[in-house]
Amino acid sequence: MTVLIRTSDLPAKRRHDEWRGIVCDVLGPLDLRIHPSAPLRGEIEIGRLGPVGVGRIRTSTPHSIHRTQGLIHRDNPELYRVVLAVSGNPRLSQGDRQARLRPGEFAVYDFNRPYELAYDSAVRLAVFSFPHELLTLPADLTALPFSAESGAAALAVPLMRRVATDHQTYQPSSAARLSTVVTDLISTALAERAEQEPALPADSRRRVLLLSIHAFIEQRLGEMELDPATVAAAHHISVRYLHRLFESENTTVAAWIRRRRLERCRAELAAGGARPVSEIAARWGLPDSAHFSRLFRSTYGVPPAEYRRAGAAGTAVH
Repeated sequence: MTVLIRTSDLPAKRRHDEWRGIVCDVLGPLDLRIHPSAPLRGEIEIGRLGPVGVGRIRTSTPHSIHRTQGLIHRDNPELYRVVLAVSGNPRLSQGDRQARLRPGEFAVYDFNRPYELAYDSAVRLAVFSFPHELLTLPADLTALPFSAESGAAALAVPLMRRVATDHQTYQPSSAARLSTVVTDLISTALAERAEQEPALPADSRRRVLLLSIHAFIEQRLGEMELDPATVAAAHHISVRYLHRLFESENTTVAAWIRRRRLERCRAELAAGGARPVSEIAARWGLPDSAHFSRLFRSTYGVPPAEYRRAGAAGTAVH
């Protein structure tokens, strides 16, 4: 179940006090410090992704949130939280560290220890809550910014942003699987930062590696030289181990690449347009027109040109 709270739904005269109470109810005991004369504007959406808490926060009111030792004594759930800056520049402080996050960066903090999260201007945040036993934290890496420029963080950031927006639309089975993926990616990003990847469980390392390989393939579907050897070399693994990874997908590397290329072609054909079929196929790494036509027909039941005509006419193709 998703809970959405807006400041605009609260009576103006009691807005500050009621907002503080609501924030403490949904996020845990916290000390919100807002200037009494500051106009309070914002909303919080809270939900679940399997065992992981997911939240979206939007506010244009400068203020700070404090988790003090006294509040920890009152209520002390064993949680780590990950805050992702979608827009704005929140400042997170814990212990002797302080991180000023830029859009697209995230940081981890321990809900069991005092911290401060401050906003000088408007922000949009995605916040994830992990039980201590779920998230692998190899070292004291709290209040450090993680960039989406490389490594597991580059996979984690867009996924966290999407999940925070769509979490209420997933079926329970999908939500459980996605929570595992998010947890694995963040754990791996932490391990990379601490240079302790071997400390991660083997299953987590394997899942994250496979996600990285999928992303690599998606970005290079149009390249003719994309093959198992290229994929393996880019990830510093043997071709034999790459094939073993894809056994868990009940497919082969070559079949996965071929399927993804066909899906890109199918999507483009379904959108209509006048681009020649052969040009579309070549764009996605399938330059042999006759071979592409046979593959497409065996996969979707009709030749590519007929598929496009049916889409333009609004006729379902099965």
